[in-house]
Amino acid sequence: MKKLMASLLAVTLAFGAVMTANATSAEAGRGGRVAAGIAAGIIGLGVLGAVANARERRHYRYDEEVCYKGPRECGWVGRRCFENRYGEEVCRGGRWSCWRDTVCE
Repeated sequence: MKKLMASLLAVTLAFGAVMTANATSAEAGRGGRVAAGIAAGIIGLGVLGAVANARERRHYRYDEEVCYKGPRECGWVGRRCFENRYGEEVCRGGRWSCWRDTVCE
């Protein structure tokens, strides 16, 4: 997948360079500027897509194991619970927090 994305990015960059070269020619009018803007937009979206894809796939290696962030869990952290004189459990304090544990396979 990485090789395919790198090839696609190279083709997009080459296309943008050709379009920019056409835009700077002597007859470059309004159509050339529009084409250059479209080419720049395509290149920018390609780069942003590659960066976003790379961010979401963070894998860590620990002793030949592949580790990743597990599902999101939420709960109370730092609460103090006790049983009152009526036999009910009463909890006070703490804060509601969410976390993601590291899962290794």
